Amino acid sequence: MYLNCHSFHSLRYGTIPLEDLISQAAACGVNAMALTDINTVTGIYDFIKGCRNAGIKPIVGMEFRSGHQLRYIGLAKNASGLAEMNRFLTQHNFEKTPLPLSAPDFKDVFVIYPLENAPDLLRENEYIGIRAEQLQKLVLSDWRNRQIKMVILQPVTFRTKREYNLHRILRAIDLNLILSRLTASDYCSRTEVMVPLETLLSCFSEYPQIILNTEKITADCHFEFDFAAPKNKKFYTNNRKYDMNLLSTLAKQGLEWRYGTNNAQAKSRMFKELKVIDQLEFSGYFLITWDIIRFSNSQGFLHIGRGSGANSIIAYCLGITDICPLELDLYFERFLNLNRKSPPDFDIDWSWKERDTILEYIFSRYGYDHVAFCGTNVEFKYRSIFREVGKVFGLPKEELDALAKNPMELHLTNKVVKQVQEYGMLLEKYPNQRSMHSCGILISEEPITNYTPLEMPPKGFPIVLFDMHTAEDIGLEKFDILSQRGIGHIDDSVKLIEKNRGIRLNIRDTAISKNEATCNAFLGIGRTIGCFYIESPAMRGLLRRLKCDNYKTLVAASSIIRPGVAQSGMMKEYIFRHNHPDKFEYFHPVFQEQLGETYGIMVYQEDVIKIALHYGGLPAADGDILRRAMSGKGRSKAALQKVKDNFFVSCAAQGHPLKLSEEIYRQIESFAGYSFCKAHSASYAVESYQSLYLKVHYPVEFMVAVINNQGGFYRTEVYVHEARMSGAAIHNPCVNKSELETTLYGSDVYLGFMHLQSLESKIAIQIQTERENNGEYKSLEDFINRIPIGIEGIQILIFIGAFRFTGKTKNQLLVIARLIMVNFKPENRSLMLIQQPVKEYELPKLERSEFEDAFDEIELLSFPVSCSPFDLLQTKFRGDVLAKDLLKHHKKTVRMLAYLISRKHVPTKMGAMYFGTWIDAQGELFDTAHFTGSLKEYPFQGGGCYLLLGHVEVDYHFPTVTVTKMAKMPFIADPRYSNSDQRQFKVHGQLREDVSMTDRQPYPQEHEINLPRLKMGN
Repeated sequence: MYLNCHSFHSLRYGTIPLEDLISQAAACGVNAMALTDINTVTGIYDFIKGCRNAGIKPIVGMEFRSGHQLRYIGLAKNASGLAEMNRFLTQHNFEKTPLPLSAPDFKDVFVIYPLENAPDLLRENEYIGIRAEQLQKLVLSDWRNRQIKMVILQPVTFRTKREYNLHRILRAIDLNLILSRLTASDYCSRTEVMVPLETLLSCFSEYPQIILNTEKITADCHFEFDFAAPKNKKFYTNNRKYDMNLLSTLAKQGLEWRYGTNNAQAKSRMFKELKVIDQLEFSGYFLITWDIIRFSNSQGFLHIGRGSGANSIIAYCLGITDICPLELDLYFERFLNLNRKSPPDFDIDWSWKERDTILEYIFSRYGYDHVAFCGTNVEFKYRSIFREVGKVFGLPKEELDALAKNPMELHLTNKVVKQVQEYGMLLEKYPNQRSMHSCGILISEEPITNYTPLEMPPKGFPIVLFDMHTAEDIGLEKFDILSQRGIGHIDDSVKLIEKNRGIRLNIRDTAISKNEATCNAFLGIGRTIGCFYIESPAMRGLLRRLKCDNYKTLVAASSIIRPGVAQSGMMKEYIFRHNHPDKFEYFHPVFQEQLGETYGIMVYQEDVIKIALHYGGLPAADGDILRRAMSGKGRSKAALQKVKDNFFVSCAAQGHPLKLSEEIYRQIESFAGYSFCKAHSASYAVESYQSLYLKVHYPVEFMVAVINNQGGFYRTEVYVHEARMSGAAIHNPCVNKSELETTLYGSDVYLGFMHLQSLESKIAIQIQTERENNGEYKSLEDFINRIPIGIEGIQILIFIGAFRFTGKTKNQLLVIARLIMVNFKPENRSLMLIQQPVKEYELPKLERSEFEDAFDEIELLSFPVSCSPFDLLQTKFRGDVLAKDLLKHHKKTVRMLAYLISRKHVPTKMGAMYFGTWIDAQGELFDTAHFTGSLKEYPFQGGGCYLLLGHVEVDYHFPTVTVTKMAKMPFIADPRYSNSDQRQFKVHGQLREDVSMTDRQPYPQEHEINLPRLKMGN
């Protein structure tokens, strides 16, 4: 009888989570119900499963609304009916047109109109829904005569009075109104609740025809869905046989390319994998991925194949990945095995500049009817909840900011804030809006609108209305088409090297970069700024602690830096064992046999599976459940608990002592959601080596590429500094040398116009285009004649020194610009090209401070170029100790002067602490630790130079200064405003720092983990 139920997937409208909706229906004796969320089918697949488990017949449909106006409700008679509704809504989503007042002529859909929107003529499949409170209208003859086409309409939107208030808050958030401005038409009726079935039927007891019609619709809806059947595109060719023939041919060709003609081990592995791929019918998935890579290569694009796909020698032979699984002993079963029913998961990265070209190829090659992005449900998050709910209650911006930024215990305690907190916490984990998955592409065998409507976001690629978990549940596996700036760094470096030095480098040949001697030397001392994945302060510190000087250690480092390994204490233990391989014992012989390469420490997801299987004796299926839980893909807590119970039973059966088993499972559990598979770490390590090779041998080209790809972990200033330290001469933007991006001439680096935040990008592009077409600019007058720019834009270019080639000072150029522009008419620009040059004026010589340029640069770029930040200090003192000497000062107190690069917030049980990264006066990097106590007295005060007093601790070759006191050092006054006390120190505030916050619980301390280092009892 319930043909119009909303869950919380009716965004900013419904208040009931799906599981709760189904539980309530079961409690009310409901034996059939329809989920009709507003303009979406996001929840129908979980709804179908939940109803089946509860013994309720699921009916799937949609409530069609245009804006906020209810048009009609559609209920699918079968799968074809759902597809009809999906295609209808998709068309309107794409065309951005309002839904019509009357439904289209659906063939397999029942349509229910609300009483107030019922058309005069109804088709056979169309009905009028009437609510219990509207039954009195049947007294009127015109409605009484239409009972034969009426059904019970009892919408469900909320459960309690509290949820009704929550519904009204959601509506106010959606409409961007305060609660008092809502009108009755903006929110639902107070009657939209689920009542016991008997109660509902009693309301309609005098209208048996209406009950009969409702029962008929319920009986005639038969939506069957096979969750187990794969929905991905089945074949690359026409059938499975042709696919396998093509895959085998390509694999054999690739085997010779990768291994030559006499590698028996590789050949045996290839045939073994082909057999499994054929049995699982995954050849089409491999070939589609190969086809995408083939197109990428034809365009000259660089890609990185990573993830568990790198466990496959077939993927290696097809060029999908560049990881040799034999070299690292990567076992194929981690990627594919006969127990796995879903297709493999390839993660493939491209440069962010080239990814859209790849996407356009996929959509055009496999058809817009069959390809779409995965969706995501963006939930209400802590900051947004209090801001949104507070706005609804009419709180001013200052209070909204305080609510959003501070923990609840620091909020005000008045009545309104308490209400904001109460309803805000109810919204936690509620979906707020739909968005596009960052990389997941679905390619389906049947039209994708058989399963969902599509939306077209501004980016221009359609998205489905459910997330990756639902996609996987219904048999649609995603292709991960990712983008990252790291590949842009590599790709652009190679192009710059060829342009600047005439050297054509094949960076795809990983043999030249992996384990290269100079690269290993740089790794060991953490000189990795700009390099993919290994440039952060934490990673550089880890590399130094490990004295990492080879590929396999870097593979391990790429995984142990992950939060799960750090949180469990295994990162610290790995560092200890790596540096002291003779000072530990293996817990058990299984750890030595299976994890000898990582000193008995579980580092990768595979390690956890190995221990679960070989120590715990668990079956392979349980190992896979653990793997999915660790990678964040497993959503069933019940299944994980069952595996845990089985683990201890199995360990006891094998005679393992309980204490040892508990410690081992603690380590397994701590990995959940935060560890890498070994192949993924290896893929990262290979890309890190490619970056590092370029940085080591072609440092200036590499740093320019990093700058042009908008950096990585740090801000642009840091990479400009690194380029200078690598031997580059850094120049401010110049209208005759610079482009939108930073340019390189030999070792001369000209910063791009894109770094002038106040200059319009279209002007920057015009400067470059006009210069390329008609030659360099001869003077400021010539530039003004040729470029449509206002006085503000000219002043920006003058202040940054873009006309220094003229030989005139900035002050002289400003006078000339104003003299020209005062009578300048833009419409005469083309005529002025053939006119007499502007009269030369005798301009006064104006004295300039040597530091004026630096302050211009800070104002326009946010960092100085013409001098070092240290040159702007009032003091000449540069500290007692330099970064290069810190290793000599273990356990000593030092005084250092340094420029702040970045700081990382870390929660601890004592309060917040920070790790800082700095450069000294010689430009060398070093790191600091700032604990809660010192921070209270000596907090960070923004970007700039600080005097630091601290204690040096050398932890496995890596020095850190634990700061006890610090003070921000004053810069000289801005000489441009020597006559204005108010402005003399204003620009100083534009010096930046990189701040990264951490939103997690504090890690346990070493004594709390108490990770055993010696063998435990047998």
